[in-house]
Parts: sequence; structure tokens; C-alpha cells
Amino acid sequence: MGFGLDERLLRATGGSVRTISGCCGLAGNFGMERGHYEMSVAIAEHALVPALRGRPATSVVVADGFSCRTQIEQLTGVPSMHLSQLLAGGRHPQADLPH
Repeated sequence: MGFGLDERLLRATGGSVRTISGCCGLAGNFGMERGHYEMSVAIAEHALVPALRGRPATSVVVADGFSCRTQIEQLTGVPSMHLSQLLAGGRHPQADLPH
């Protein structure tokens, strides 16, 4: 596992990459199960969510996991996309926002 290959690919296509450490806390359906939601949010708030809140507004957030993208959107309102969507030329959801 790791992000090394993804990072090299993004840089090779001209991207500027800033990796963020931390877990979204959702882990599949873990965060949706009874009694787990508060722990799930606490995990996300430990590192990932603060880093996303502090990012430049024009940045594109890439998260390969569906659960991660779901948790990011729900806790921060920040849209994210899968690496394959970005590489396929998909428009980032923020591209439709007024500038």
C-alpha cells in the first residue's frame, strides 16, 4: 500500500501534489454502525479534516476510497474524486462553482 505510485503519476502529468496523512475514520461501514459514529468522526478530526479545512480552495482533493470520499464530503463539504476520474479528465465538482 501507499501513495508513491499515485504521486509519481500525478507529478508526471504536471500535477502539484501535497499528501495528507490521517484516516477518514469511516472504514467501509464502520462509522455508520451503531455506536461507532463518534469514534469515526474523532478519527477523521485528528489529522485529515483539519488538513482539508486548511487547504487552498482551488485544490483538487483525490481520495481513492468511496468511504473516504463520503466522509470527507459529509464532514467538510469538500468534494473529492478518485484518481481515475481525475486522470480521465473528469471535472472536479468545484470547477462548477462561481469564481
